[in-house]
Amino acid sequence: MLSEFLYQLHGVFSFFNVFRYITFRAALGALSAFLLCVFLMPGWISFVRRKGLGQVVRTDGPDHKHKAGTPTMGGLVGVGVAAICILMWAKPASYLVWLTLFGLLWFGGIGAVDDWLKLSRQHSRGLPALSKLFWQSVGAFGLLIFYLALAPGGISEASLIMLPFFKHPVGVTVIGFTFIAAFIMVGTSNAVNLTDGLDGLAAGCCAFAAAGLAVYAYLVGNRAFSAYLRILYVPDAGELAVVCAIIVGVCLGILWFNAYPAQVFMGDVGALGLGGAIGCVAVFIKAELVLLIFGGVFFLEALSVIFQVASFKLRKKRVLLMAPLHHHFEMSGMPESKVIVRFWIFSALLIIGMLSTLKLR
Repeated sequence: MLSEFLYQLHGVFSFFNVFRYITFRAALGALSAFLLCVFLMPGWISFVRRKGLGQVVRTDGPDHKHKAGTPTMGGLVGVGVAAICILMWAKPASYLVWLTLFGLLWFGGIGAVDDWLKLSRQHSRGLPALSKLFWQSVGAFGLLIFYLALAPGGISEASLIMLPFFKHPVGVTVIGFTFIAAFIMVGTSNAVNLTDGLDGLAAGCCAFAAAGLAVYAYLVGNRAFSAYLRILYVPDAGELAVVCAIIVGVCLGILWFNAYPAQVFMGDVGALGLGGAIGCVAVFIKAELVLLIFGGVFFLEALSVIFQVASFKLRKKRVLLMAPLHHHFEMSGMPESKVIVRFWIFSALLIIGMLSTLKLR
């Protein structure tokens, strides 16, 4: 909204014409999100310490007892800052922006309830898994109903799915698309939450994934670039590049305090909220399956839990020392800081590799 107001001044001062450009607003969004997080987070950390709302640490795993009592729910600041910056720098006329904003707040709200239950009970368990999954699914299906109803190209075009490395989109039934898209949204939100087990791990990987999606959103939202790269053109998708840039700024702002050794933890409110928003963006820009590469770390973390649970139930044996995957490396003797940085490097390489293959379609 602020960008729209400032752009109206271009008739008086030609400089304000820059606010029409997605790249400029994306840069401003990322910078303002980062600075707001850095400015507001110390106050939140101080408030949480005064209230004694410290992190409850699991005892069945690597020795993280020293982290008990660390201020948590820093993601509440991140989600709030992201929402403010989206309203400031993204175009309010874009329905994709509003749907993504709602997804951010809905999934973040579920995480906030989960965090509060953990803190109030002083236990590592919050919302029951089925209850959490139910409300996440309600939000995802609600978003998809509006997405399909508002799509300018109609339901048939909105339900197309792009496959990595292929030129042409794949058409699926509306019901099939809805369930696939809902699974991506809910799955990404939970996968980011599973990744958020080491200092700065989820925040760093989210920053990389959002940066990759920002580039992809800009390309699919530009008719010339999408035609040249032979990817599906999505009107208004460019505005989601601004949203993704803001998420990058928020993640870096959180990481400023969440990096090893952490002064504050994101909590479920940050992990579920930011993960949900990333999942929404991926669906809306037709990068549902591309996200499996952009968010490869999240995918592997979730897969490690699935395999671990399935193996134990079927074979009474574990395939990993401990799930999620980052705990397996910790249990094998790798220092926490090294696990974090190596996962960041892997995430960055996946994004660079995926973007470099766009012309290979």
